[in-house]
Amino acid sequence: MNQISLSTTLSPMVLRTSLTSPFGRKVRIAAEVLGISDLIRVVHADTLDPEDTLRAQNPLGKLPTLLLSNGQSIFDSRTILEFFHESVSTSTLLPTDPVERALMRTQIALFDGITDAALLLVYETRFRDATSYSDRWLAHQRGKILRAFEKVKEQLPPTSLSSASSISLVCALGYLDWREPITWRSDYPMVADWLNQLSALEPAVAATAVPV
Repeated sequence: MNQISLSTTLSPMVLRTSLTSPFGRKVRIAAEVLGISDLIRVVHADTLDPEDTLRAQNPLGKLPTLLLSNGQSIFDSRTILEFFHESVSTSTLLPTDPVERALMRTQIALFDGITDAALLLVYETRFRDATSYSDRWLAHQRGKILRAFEKVKEQLPPTSLSSASSISLVCALGYLDWREPITWRSDYPMVADWLNQLSALEPAVAATAVPV
């Protein structure tokens, strides 16, 4: 692991997530890349359990939620990655130029939007009886993903996890591969090649994959 330099003092933290959450995976990958995973204890959270303390730590009851040593909570994967970036002086997760940073944030929003739409597709079939599926809703979410892929193939992020945009796309594609709400690899071979190359270069991809 590379020697890291902290621009602020990071104390031990707790990450409330599940090992299957694509947004929790973003945080776990970033921690690996920045060399701060030893400071983070992952504690499983169940968003459907009303007795889970997650709802007290994050009123929205969503994953991931990062608990600081002073008792404060930080939630939303984009916010947590930005916190990591500002806390580790050697981080290159986000650009320093304000325009470039805004453009990367937009790209991250696109990739996270793929994940959001995929989650909604999965939830529709998980929480509803087959006779209650909304074909219009399912088509609406698939349309988001397919339009996003057209944009993705035009401008793929770097083949490195040192970029927050790359981490976000890895997790979106990983969730699609796992849950399979749509098939995408045959239609977007350039994107599949990008993921395959990055996975071969970055051990954190396999280390954070959904347990088999």
